[in-house]
Amino acid sequence: MSERRVFLEEFVARAGWGEADREDIQGDASTRSYSRLTMGDRKAVLMNAPKGDEDLGEPEGASVEIRRALGYNASARLAGPNLEAFLTVAAELSMRGLSAPHIIAADVDLGFALLEDFGDGDFWRVIHADPAMERPLYEAAVDVLAVIYRSSFPSKPSFQGHTWHIREYDEVALLAETDLFLDFYAPDVGRPVSDVARAEFYDLWRAAFVCLEAHAPGLCLRDFHAQNLFWLPDRKGQARIGLIDFQDALMAHPAYDLASFLEDARRDVDPELYEPLKQRFCEKAGLRYDDDFQAAYAVMAAQRNTKVIGFPVRADVKFGKPQYRSLIPRVRAYLKRDLSHPACAGLRRWFEINVPEVMQ
Repeated sequence: MSERRVFLEEFVARAGWGEADREDIQGDASTRSYSRLTMGDRKAVLMNAPKGDEDLGEPEGASVEIRRALGYNASARLAGPNLEAFLTVAAELSMRGLSAPHIIAADVDLGFALLEDFGDGDFWRVIHADPAMERPLYEAAVDVLAVIYRSSFPSKPSFQGHTWHIREYDEVALLAETDLFLDFYAPDVGRPVSDVARAEFYDLWRAAFVCLEAHAPGLCLRDFHAQNLFWLPDRKGQARIGLIDFQDALMAHPAYDLASFLEDARRDVDPELYEPLKQRFCEKAGLRYDDDFQAAYAVMAAQRNTKVIGFPVRADVKFGKPQYRSLIPRVRAYLKRDLSHPACAGLRRWFEINVPEVMQ
């Protein structure tokens, strides 16, 4: 038995779940792993987040140069192996009446947490079983996004003595994410990008990001999609939506999570819901559903999908997880649509010239 396994078993025993049956459950594309613990009629989820298996996140006060030198996690402002991020954001969401998992026990230093189990009723499964549930679930989730946007959050939340800094989704992070396209997807389709083309790419994004200044930022959970949302019908109001996978939260333009939700890499959203849900979000969030918002949405969606189209290749190359490559065709279609907006005209021409596969 490895040393980490010993520590894990000791943690579970200290939490009072040493006699529980254990079943591995589907994780995400990170180095974290998850198990479902069952003891009688009680269930919990065990998160195993080893600190040494990912690049470090951004140190406090780090310069842009240091962030870039440390690698992708620091540049893109990902939490990396820092469990404090999940715990503190969960506490803040819960305090506002939202359903983040209750923390049963945690060991931040070792990277273990025992969490409330929301069950198997994620949006993907619920809608697959009953397609008529898509509209009410998506409307409820959009309302939750509006609640989050209207809520204020501290820049340095804490949980049981541990603190985390919720930073801004700055230009460095946004551009670092587009590097996934340049460094992984483009070479994968035989289109390596020259230094000159890369510099032009960045300049075009910087020009497009000006659209984002039209709206105040809010808390962005950063991975808001059907398999990270759970339907909890026994709860009321905004608490009916269970939230997970928010450790990478940043302050960002309010369209980011909305685009993540409506342009889901894992499922096709009913096209008849697309515009009404955008409008509903604006109404609930207190924003004007106008040309400024549409431009900002297109830019945020295009940025996210540029990242996401490179993500499956990176997950395969770096972490040996080729299954995410199946997401690429859907994401490519989203990106092509996003780039059709006038706010993305320069970027669209760049893709047509340098990586035309995106536009096919």
